[in-house]
Amino acid sequence: MLKNSDITNIKNAIRKAIEANEIPGANLLIYKNGKEIFYHEDGLASREEQIPIKRNTIFRLYSMTKPITAAAAMILIERGMMDIYEPVSRYLEGFRNQVVAEGKSLVPVRREMRIKDLLNMTSGLLYGGDCEAGKATEKVFEEIDKKLFTDNALTTVEIANKLGKCPLAFHPGESWAYGTSADVLAALIEIICGMKYSEFLKREIFDPLGMKDTAFYVPENKRDRLAKTYMADGKGGLALYTGNNLGIIQIMEMEPAYEAGGAGLVSTIDDFAKFSLMLMNGGSYEGAYIMNPRTVKYLTTKSLSAKQQKGLEYWLELEGHSYGNLMRVLTDTTKAGTIGSPYEYGWDGWLGCYFANCPADNLNFIFMTQKTDAGTMEITRKLRNIIISGCCES
Repeated sequence: MLKNSDITNIKNAIRKAIEANEIPGANLLIYKNGKEIFYHEDGLASREEQIPIKRNTIFRLYSMTKPITAAAAMILIERGMMDIYEPVSRYLEGFRNQVVAEGKSLVPVRREMRIKDLLNMTSGLLYGGDCEAGKATEKVFEEIDKKLFTDNALTTVEIANKLGKCPLAFHPGESWAYGTSADVLAALIEIICGMKYSEFLKREIFDPLGMKDTAFYVPENKRDRLAKTYMADGKGGLALYTGNNLGIIQIMEMEPAYEAGGAGLVSTIDDFAKFSLMLMNGGSYEGAYIMNPRTVKYLTTKSLSAKQQKGLEYWLELEGHSYGNLMRVLTDTTKAGTIGSPYEYGWDGWLGCYFANCPADNLNFIFMTQKTDAGTMEITRKLRNIIISGCCES
């Protein structure tokens, strides 16, 4: 359990990060042995209105949406509705006859992209970049943004098909790269289930777990709880961010046509804790069954081959980690950049939301903030070191 000195160190670290304008504010929730042992909130959800962050503050998850999408896929796999070796082109015509960018040339893929490639980010799909594959993807997101508030806004399936027509960065299965795989996976789930992705998540995960504030937009009666987003102002301070990143509507005031499986959800710290605890409990939480324990074990285990792992080596902050089913998995605590728990798993988001599940130590924690280009940042690593060293004493 956390000592009084650990609690003081956590509060001091968050306060210093706020005073240094690293973050506008944050909250943190820690569970040990399935029981809440610590909660803390500090700073502002809106600096302009001087609204403090509270326990029910709603945050944009961005890429912390991805583990939920992986769990949704596992539900279908467990039911025999999805096979990870199925070609993506079976459901999305944009993935037929794909090509790979090799220098200035486009060559046919050596094999079709499979659902497994989407789950493991071994698809060759990117988010952007200077290469031909990245440039093509950026054009898709430019089109998404251009049509975002129009009557012909692009849908989840339409966007997936457009992404499928972009050149790939490498042949499917031959490397690893972070990209739009989860967004395509959400489109597959829509097609296989015959319903909007949001409807599937609500029916199969959110309603059973009581995640009442998790969705792809924020209704008017909850909007006063939505945190503002901030960015570095280039002068050592923070400025309000009002852009729309990765096709996500920043204001969250309307049901989007594009329900991004890789970035689109909002949630509260308690809502996401229910999802985290469900995984820790082997697929169920407070009487709600989501999936079987064996399925959760598969979901939370690394899946990369030695060849694919080389693609992950370029991500400095993930030293000591592997990857599988849209999450990091710590495989070597001696090489990690923070104090870690063996085979812990989790992910983070562009705006700084973060979670870690540590089954070996029956510990899990969630950190929420809203700062652009955050991911796992300095304050997150400092908190990890305090929490894991304090809660996982042998």
